[in-house]
Amino acid sequence: MQEFDPHVLEEKAVPPPLEFSKGARVKSLDEYRRIFDRAAGDPEGFWAEQAEQLDWFEPYTQVLEWKSPHAKWFVGGKLNVAHNCLDRHVAKNPARMALIWEAEDGAVVRLTYAQLHERVCRFANALKSLGVKDGDCVAIYMPMIPELPVAMLACARIGAIHSVVFGGFSATALSDRIADAKAKILVTADGGYRRGRVVPLKDTADAALKNCPTIEKSVVVKRTGEKVAWESSRDLWWHDLEKSASKDCPATSLDSEHPLYILYTSGTTGKPKGVLHTSAGYLLQCMWSMQLVFDLRDSDVYWCTADIGWVTGHSYIVYGPLANGATVVMYEGAPDHPAKDRFWQIVEKYKVSIFYSSATAIRAFMSWGMDWLNKHDLSSLRVLGTVGEPINPAAWKWYNGAIGKGRCPIVDTWWQTETGAIMISPLPGATPAKPGSATLPIPGVAAKVVNLQGRPVAPGETGYLTIQKPWPAMLRTIYGDDERYAREYWRRIPGVYFAGDAAQCDKDGYIWVLGRVDDVIKVAGHRLSSMEIESALVSHTSVAEAAVVARPDDIKGEAIVCFVTLRSGHSPSGQLRSALMEHVAVTIGSIARPADVRFCDLLPKTRSGKIMRRLLRELAHKGGISGDTTTLEDMGVIERLAKSQGQDEE
Repeated sequence: MQEFDPHVLEEKAVPPPLEFSKGARVKSLDEYRRIFDRAAGDPEGFWAEQAEQLDWFEPYTQVLEWKSPHAKWFVGGKLNVAHNCLDRHVAKNPARMALIWEAEDGAVVRLTYAQLHERVCRFANALKSLGVKDGDCVAIYMPMIPELPVAMLACARIGAIHSVVFGGFSATALSDRIADAKAKILVTADGGYRRGRVVPLKDTADAALKNCPTIEKSVVVKRTGEKVAWESSRDLWWHDLEKSASKDCPATSLDSEHPLYILYTSGTTGKPKGVLHTSAGYLLQCMWSMQLVFDLRDSDVYWCTADIGWVTGHSYIVYGPLANGATVVMYEGAPDHPAKDRFWQIVEKYKVSIFYSSATAIRAFMSWGMDWLNKHDLSSLRVLGTVGEPINPAAWKWYNGAIGKGRCPIVDTWWQTETGAIMISPLPGATPAKPGSATLPIPGVAAKVVNLQGRPVAPGETGYLTIQKPWPAMLRTIYGDDERYAREYWRRIPGVYFAGDAAQCDKDGYIWVLGRVDDVIKVAGHRLSSMEIESALVSHTSVAEAAVVARPDDIKGEAIVCFVTLRSGHSPSGQLRSALMEHVAVTIGSIARPADVRFCDLLPKTRSGKIMRRLLRELAHKGGISGDTTTLEDMGVIERLAKSQGQDEE
C-alpha cells in the first residue's frame, strides 16, 4: 500500500485559540501528552481513576478481564445507567435544564432533570406493567421527539435492552432487526414530521409487525394526531400508559456488564450487524470523552444534530451528555426547513455553545452560502465538532472561518458504532489542528496505523487503522454471532481491533483517516482513496461537495466517477467538467484523472448525513438503482441523477 501519498498531509497545524486554551480542561499539547502517557503506562489504573466519577451501587473487584476477543470491564461492580444520567443530578440540582426539544413547526418542550426523571420512571413502570423484565429487548422506532430518550432511559432503568431502529428504515429493515434482537415490545409513534410532511411511522411499523411473532405489544406516541390503523389486542397509547403509571421507580442494580443496547450497523455481507454495548464501561467512556473532547462546562448548551437512530445520538445526545448533567438541545426536523438557516436560528435562540454535526452537513452549509449565516448571532458558539466521514480540508477551513470566526476550536472526531465513544480527536484547548486530520488518540486509547502484518507503517504510507488494546466502550460482540465478531474485528490482524478504515500517519504522529478500506479505488494497479479525490475536488473554488466511486473499466480495472454539487453562483458546463478533471490530475497525479464528472443538485444521503456511495456505485455501473433506498433523505435525488446521466449521454 505504499503508492498512496495524499497531499492533505501537507496541511499546516492551526493552534488552539489562545484565550480558549487558558480556560480549557487540558491547556496544552504537553499536558495532553502527560495524561496520554500516564494512561498508556497504566491503562487499568487510569480508567479506575475515571470510574470514580460514576455512582456505584456495589464496587467492582477487577478493572479489566481480557480474554481476547472478549472483554469485561469493572468486573463485579453494580450500577444503573439511568441513575447515573438522572437521579444523581436530581439530587443536586433538580431544576437544572436537561433537555430542550424544538419541533419542526417551532413548538418547544423543556424538561428539567427532575421532570425528565419523572417521565422516565413513569414509562419504566409502564414497561414493567407490560411484562418487560430484566434482559428483555424493547425495539424503539420513533421520530426525534422527547419520548425517544425517555424510552431508552426507561429501559436502562429496569434492565431491559433497547434496540433503536432509525425512523427512516423500511418495514423489512425494521422487521429484520426486531427478529434478530427477539424484541418483546415495540415503541413507536403515529408518525413524525420531515420538511412539513407527515412520515407515517405506524403504517410502516404495522407492516413490519406482520413478520414479528415475538412482539407482544406496540406502544404508540401520539405525535401527529393523524388517524392510524389500530389493533386493540396489541396497540396501546403511550399517554394512557404514562398517565396511569407511578412516578416512583427505583433504579435496578445491574452488573457492570449488563447489556445496555443493541444497535444495528451495516455489514459488508448486507446482513446488518447487531452491535452489543454493555453498561459501565460504555457509560464511562461516553462521559469522559464528552468532558475532554468538548471541554464541557456547567454553563454549556450542547447540541448534537445527529439522529438518535445512529450511535452518535446514543452516545452524544443521550448517554454522554446526561451522565455529565449537561443541557442538551434536540431538534426534530431537517436543517433546511422551512429555510436553510434553521440550524442557525436554533443556535441563536438557545445560545448553543457546543455544536456537533456531520461533515456532510457542513459541506451543505458551505454550498448554501454566507447569507443564511449572516442573519444570525452565532457568538455563543465556543466549540465546533464534526463526525461521520472524514472532513476535507476545504470544508474544515470554511467551518473554522464562517461559523467559528477563527475563535472556536474544531474537534474532528473519529469513532464508530463498534467503538461506542470517540477514539481519536483533537482536544480543543491543547491540540494544534490540521484540517482534515482527526489528529491524535484521546488518552486511554491505543490507536495505530499498521500493515497487514501488524507493523506500524512509515509516515505518508497507507495502512490500516487499529486499536491495540481493549477500551471501556468497546462492543462486546455481534449479537447472536460471536464467530462473526471475532472474524471481522480481531482476526484480520490477529490480536488487535481492525477498524476497517484506511489511514496514514504524518511525521507528527497525526492520524489521517482516508475512508473505508472498501472505498479504495484501484486504477491500473494503483490504489487511490476516494477521500483524497473528493478532497481535491472540493478544494476547487466551484465545488461544494463531492462523492467519488468506481465503475468497472476493461483497461484500467476501475475508472473514477465523480458526483459533484456546486457552490452558489456556479453552473454546470462542459468546460467546468474538463476543468475539474484537470484539477484532480494536477492535484494528485494523472493516474487520478476522473473518467467522468457528474453534476447534481444534491448527493444521495441518509437522514444522518452520510453519503450513500453504494447507490452511486450502482448508478455509475448500471445507470440506475435497484437496491434498497429506504434510508434516503430525499427520494428524488436518485431519479434526478439518473435523468441527468441520460442527458449527459445524449
